[in-house]
Amino acid sequence: MLRGDGSRNVLVVAIALCAGVGAAAAGLVLLGNPGNMGLCGACFLRDIAGSLKLFDGKPRIFRLEVLGVILGALVLALSRRRFEARSGSHAATRFAMGMLMAFGSLVFLGCPFRMLQRIGGGDLNAVTALLGFVPGVGLGLWFEKRGYRVGKTSVVSAGVGLLGPLAFVGVFALFLAGGVLAGPGRGDTTGPAHAPWTAALLIAGAAGVVLSLTGFCAVSAARQVFQRRKRMLIAAVFLIAGYALVLLIGGRYSASFDAQPAAHSDHLWSILAMALVGLTGALAGGCPVRQVVMTGEGNGDAFVTVAGILIGGALAHSLGIASSGVGTTSAGHVAVVVGLIVAIGYGAYYTFGPRPSE
Repeated sequence: MLRGDGSRNVLVVAIALCAGVGAAAAGLVLLGNPGNMGLCGACFLRDIAGSLKLFDGKPRIFRLEVLGVILGALVLALSRRRFEARSGSHAATRFAMGMLMAFGSLVFLGCPFRMLQRIGGGDLNAVTALLGFVPGVGLGLWFEKRGYRVGKTSVVSAGVGLLGPLAFVGVFALFLAGGVLAGPGRGDTTGPAHAPWTAALLIAGAAGVVLSLTGFCAVSAARQVFQRRKRMLIAAVFLIAGYALVLLIGGRYSASFDAQPAAHSDHLWSILAMALVGLTGALAGGCPVRQVVMTGEGNGDAFVTVAGILIGGALAHSLGIASSGVGTTSAGHVAVVVGLIVAIGYGAYYTFGPRPSE
C-alpha cells in the first residue's frame, strides 16, 4: 500500500494504519514493556536468544511480540490467499548482514523501528542517530543504483516458507511448557519488564497485519529521503506521532537527552552504529522488523536474516559488544568499525567486482 500506485484514499488509510502501529507500540510500553521499546526487532530477538540460553547473563525472556508479528503477517497472507513461499537468494549475505545489523543495533540500543519509538518518546539521543542511519541507507541505495542486488527470490514449496513461522511456534510451545526457557515463563510477572503475555501477542499480531499490509520498513522510509516519492517517509513520521500521542496521554512522554530508558549519550558511536544498521539493512533488503514480517509472509531468505540477527544478538552479549545505559564499550567500537569496513567492502566488491560470468 505504501510502495504501490494505490489511490490517494488508500494511501491515507495506510499512513493512518502506521500511526496506529506507533500507538500500539506505545500501548505496549504503558502495559509494561521497557521504556520506548514497545516493538523492537533486534532487541527482542536478542531477548529470545537469551531465553534459549545462547549467552550467559541477561536479558532472558521469550518476547511474544516477535511471534505475534510473524503470525499476524502469516494470517493476513493466508486470509487473502496470497501466501507464496519464496527463497533462494544470497543466504550467506543475509545471515552475515543480519549479524552486523544486530551488532549496530545493540551498540545504539535499538533497531531502526525502536529508533522511531525513541524519537516519539522524546529521546533526543535517537534524533542524533538519524545522522548515521540515513546516510548508511543512502550508501546502500548508491550501491544499488550501480548494480548491487540482494538477489531475486524464487517461488518454492510452501513448506520452505513455513519453516520460519513454525520455528517460532516451536519455541512458543517450549514457553507454554514452562520451566524450559530461561527467564520468566507463563504466568510469571518477574524478570525483565514485559506487557501481559496475551496483550503482547494480540497487539503485536495486529501490528504484524498492518506492517505486512502496508509493507512499512524503516530502511525503505530512509531511502525515500533520496527519492521523489515520500509516502513511506511520511508514514514513519505519523508512526512517531502516534507513539508520542499515546505516551503524552499516558504521562510517559519526556523530551530530553538525559535519563532516557535503555539509552546512552555516546552520540558518535550511536551515529556510526546506526550507519552500520542502515547500510546492512539496505544490503539485506529490510530492517529487522521488516525481516520478521517477511518471515511471516513466507520469505525463507528473511528467516535466514532473522536467524543472523538472533545469533548476532547473542554474540553481542557474549563478546561485550552491546551497550548499556552507562555507555558504549570498546568491543562495541571495534565491532562497529569492523562491521562498516566489511559492509562497505562487500557492497563495493559486489557492485564493482567481477561477475561470475566474467
